[in-house]
Amino acid sequence: KNHFDLAFLDISMPQISGLELANHIMEVSPKTFIVFQTAYSEYALEAFQNGGVGYLMKPVPLEEIEKVLEKVRTLSTSTNDTDKKIMGKSGSRLYIINRDDIYYIKADLDEVIVKIKEADVYVRKKIGELEILLDTPNFFRVHRSYIVNIDKIKSMKSVEQSKLEISFKDISSIITSSKDGAKTFREYLEKVSL
Repeated sequence: KNHFDLAFLDISMPQISGLELANHIMEVSPKTFIVFQTAYSEYALEAFQNGGVGYLMKPVPLEEIEKVLEKVRTLSTSTNDTDKKIMGKSGSRLYIINRDDIYYIKADLDEVIVKIKEADVYVRKKIGELEILLDTPNFFRVHRSYIVNIDKIKSMKSVEQSKLEISFKDISSIITSSKDGAKTFREYLEKVSL
């Protein structure tokens, strides 16, 4: 009854911001896809942290709308895949991990570590396999050895050689992107349609 498949929201609206409205929509209809449209590029990260699957800059060309609609179609047909869980171990404890609980994934020699709030969980998958499994707008590979969950990012700052230092909400871990990873991540966040 209260479910919408897709919502296009402006960031700047008279009584409530599009970001606030997106939060409300996600509470009542969590499977709704949200696309933000705005004249301001600086809200891209916040838009994705508020459940956005697209970010369109005004004036919006028709082909960008078509691209984002195709992306929503693809995402809606793969909703069963997004419910898949990741299993791993930390010490003697076995974890079944929901995607939303992942802060980042780190490949370290022969080991792959999934960072959740409670632990570093070792999984028996390669980072490339996890990248395919987590093929959603919220996960991005910022380095050969790192995939980050955009929803868990607290802040980013530029460091030497145009790399990004990324810190996360609720945990003290800080990771550094590669130079190329930082460039493509910035482009990803600034694109008119993701």
